[in-house]
Parts: sequence; C-alpha cells; structure tokens
Amino acid sequence: MTAIPDIDQLMGTLKRVADPEIGANIVDLGLIYRLEFINGQVEIDMTMTSPACPMGDLIIDDIHAEMERVLPPETGVKLTVLWEPPWQPSMMSAECRGRLGWRDAD
Repeated sequence: MTAIPDIDQLMGTLKRVADPEIGANIVDLGLIYRLEFINGQVEIDMTMTSPACPMGDLIIDDIHAEMERVLPPETGVKLTVLWEPPWQPSMMSAECRGRLGWRDAD
C-alpha cells in the first residue's frame, strides 16, 4: 500500500498545475480554497479566475492527473469548483502578484 501524502505535500503537488493563460500555478494564484482528507478521500474546494475561464476543464483534468500520480488508487478525490467568494488578484501570493505586476493588489 502506498503512503498517503500529507496536506503540505498535496499542496506542493497542486503547485505543478498551472493556469496556462496566466502562466502561474493554481496555489500561488489563490485558486485553492480548501484541501483536506475526509472519510478516506481528498477534498478540494477551488475557484477559477473567472466563471468564463476557457481553461477550466484543462485545469481540473490536470488536478486529477496530479492527484492520481501521488495518491494510492483507493484514495478518491472530490473536487468542487466554487464561485463564492469570487477570485480577486489580492488572493495571489505576494511573489505571484509581483511576478505578474500586481504589486498594488493588497
């Protein structure tokens, strides 16, 4: 049986998933609202930068692919896309805001 990564390791795994339009990972963009283990599965609540995000399906597919790569096969993933609270540039990490030129987003 494969060991289940801890939450910090899973968050690191999610950093390998990028929003291809923006060129930054979904964790630093602030798209991940919740990541935890509940009843033997990983639950992820997230958002997109916009409800009209044309890359939403690709991002979701990439999340599932990365989770499958690190989780034992018996561990499920429940991913929920939320629109509240709506994403704002201030949700990005300071490093990401700086890299993308959003230094005044705070």
